[in-house]
Amino acid sequence: MRRGQPEAAPGRDDAPRPRVATVSLAGCFGCHMSLLDIDERLFALAEVVRLDRSPLTDIKRCGPCDIGLVEGGLCNAENVHVLRALRRHCRVLVAVGACAVNGGLPAQRNALDVGELLQDVYTRRPGLAPGPRVPDDPELPLPLAHVHPIHELVQVDHFLPGCPPGADAIWAVVSALLAGRRPALGRDAIRYD
Repeated sequence: MRRGQPEAAPGRDDAPRPRVATVSLAGCFGCHMSLLDIDERLFALAEVVRLDRSPLTDIKRCGPCDIGLVEGGLCNAENVHVLRALRRHCRVLVAVGACAVNGGLPAQRNALDVGELLQDVYTRRPGLAPGPRVPDDPELPLPLAHVHPIHELVQVDHFLPGCPPGADAIWAVVSALLAGRRPALGRDAIRYD
């Protein structure tokens, strides 16, 4: 095994590779950027896993997965639907980053009334065209009254805090899970930029 490569799945060389899915909900997408920051180790990871649903693959639906990595909190009905589906399909679910762990920056809107906020943004701002209204297209996901961390809706198996977690911390968690170990990170591995 090359240095920096996760341990291969046990079994034969032609054994099915573990499936990994990643999802971004309400957040800034910084955790996925940190995942990309594992740099050359992405090639090592690609040799031992199969990526399922992920912005990295552009696959929109999740099949049965071994590991699901979720960044972002729950701010609308679509986030709830996506998270429930991912939880049903993933054996191990990891909350990645502050938004997934505690609601993060999106949760700062929790002190505001969402209905009033939408009215202010879409109908009461100066300079709007005549007859403004809050968009109500059925394709738009309904906002939740509050942003929630993902563990308030589904069972989370592991938490990886940080804003965003560093590439080395993400690598350590994924490598440990692929090797069948419980991830363990020291305080120095958690960062908030």
